Amino acid sequence: MGSCILCGSASPYISQELQLCLACIRSSPGQAVAIAAKVHGRSRAAFGLPEKPPDAPGGVPCMLCVNECIIPEGATGYCGLRTNSGGVLVGDSSEEATLSWYHDPLPTNCVADWVCPGGARVGFPTYSHREGAELGYKNLAVFFRSCSFNCLFCQNWQFKRNNMHLKSCTVETLAENIDERTSCICFFGGDPSTQLSYSIAASRLAREQNPGKILRICWETNGSMNPGLLDEMIDLALVSGGCIKFDLKAFDENLHRVLCGVSNRRTLANFRSLLARSRERPSPPLAVASTLIVPGYIDEGEVRQIASFIARCNPATPYCLIAFYPNFYLSDLPFTPKELAYRCQEAAQEEGLVNVTIGNIHLLV
Repeated sequence: MGSCILCGSASPYISQELQLCLACIRSSPGQAVAIAAKVHGRSRAAFGLPEKPPDAPGGVPCMLCVNECIIPEGATGYCGLRTNSGGVLVGDSSEEATLSWYHDPLPTNCVADWVCPGGARVGFPTYSHREGAELGYKNLAVFFRSCSFNCLFCQNWQFKRNNMHLKSCTVETLAENIDERTSCICFFGGDPSTQLSYSIAASRLAREQNPGKILRICWETNGSMNPGLLDEMIDLALVSGGCIKFDLKAFDENLHRVLCGVSNRRTLANFRSLLARSRERPSPPLAVASTLIVPGYIDEGEVRQIASFIARCNPATPYCLIAFYPNFYLSDLPFTPKELAYRCQEAAQEEGLVNVTIGNIHLLV
């Protein structure tokens, strides 16, 4: 049971750490963002990360993501990877990255498994080995251990631990792990946005080394990348039969800042660009969207706004509503109520989306 520091209301759907209710976030956005900034600061200091994107006069600019850090000498960017060393940015490149990887049998627990060639009846024979789930094949899952957001509900926050002790992986090393049973590569994290040039280079190398092979290239991302890099991602996904999955965490910018520490303007603009090109290959779908239903903070009203935004661009876009697992700084919240999940699905459909599903239904209560 948490209470709101602004209005004094108490509820199981108010985080004790955040101490803000959804009504006050919407009615008093300036105060709410300022209060949440302190929580974000504590959560980042615990891992030695900058409390906010650096903006140092005379620093070196990094343009990889929405934060567009200007990094002072000897310091790191918001992602915790890019470092200014003697006026040169180090710690990430198109040749090596900080990541972990593993092979995952198909069909896998992917946000898009219900509409992609690896798990659904689409894409055969051009993009899939089977007319249905690709049993017997596998996905090369690449987890980037950095992120451009600071989501208080992060489901994979453990990646922030001990990153400095990890060895970098070269594009050659990653490409060597494509074998005859690997039919797709999925980049996720953390988030790929902070090491996107690497994933693009690795994808190109893997496809060059495996000409004529079914090898879909996919990304799961918060969508905060440099728009120029997004164009390169789209080209790779289109030609390979892959998809790009955007996690649309909130529509309201102030709510997004409260929950994720960063604006969502770049994410929405990038997703609009992705949807504009999604008609180039209707099947299998190029663009997929998802939203985590955080009880007390992401309600059917928020989902309705997200769905309306998507539907105006392309109503056929697959949209997955994901059940929440209590974690990180919102670990005191309950699991997503079943009734809320179905209200959100109905709201999305009412706004015109024709392909809406609920993921992680085993977590619904």
